[in-house]
Amino acid sequence: MKKLINIFVIALLGASFASCEKADPFVARVVSPVLLLVQGSDGVLSSGMTTEPSVPALVASDASVNLRVLELDKTGILDYKVGIDSLPVSGVKITFKLRSGAVIKEVSTDAKGVAVLSTSWASLGVAAPKAGSSVRLTASGIYKEVPFSKYFIITGK
Repeated sequence: MKKLINIFVIALLGASFASCEKADPFVARVVSPVLLLVQGSDGVLSSGMTTEPSVPALVASDASVNLRVLELDKTGILDYKVGIDSLPVSGVKITFKLRSGAVIKEVSTDAKGVAVLSTSWASLGVAAPKAGSSVRLTASGIYKEVPFSKYFIITGK
C-alpha cells in the first residue's frame, strides 16, 4: 500500500511539473504583416531573408534607398500552381530613422509599394562620405494596425 501511495505521489508531482508553462525569456515577437525589401543604388533587392541587409549608395551624390513593401497573399499556398503571391502595398507611411531614434524623413509608399529615401550624407551624420562609410537605419510603419520595422545599413560606394 505504501508503495502504491509513493507511485501516486511521484506521478502527481511529475504531472504538475510537466504542466507548468515556462515564460519566454526573450522579447515577445509579432509576425510582420508585410515583407520589406531594401534596394540600394545597384538596383538589387535584398532577399528578405537577411535580418539586417547592407545596401550600397553612391558617395558622390545624396544617399538613396528604396524600400519595397509587399503583402503576402497566402490563399493559394496549398496549390503548387498558385503559391504565395506578393502584392504591393500603397499609401503606408514609412518613417526612416537613425538607430539613435532621430527621424530623417517620413514618406508614403507609391502605387508600386515603394518608399524612397533620398537625403544628404550630412543628414545621416556623415560629413565627408567615402567608400566604406556606413550608417545604420531603421524603417518603420503601421499596416493593418500592426507596427513593423526593418533594420538596414547604407554603405558608401
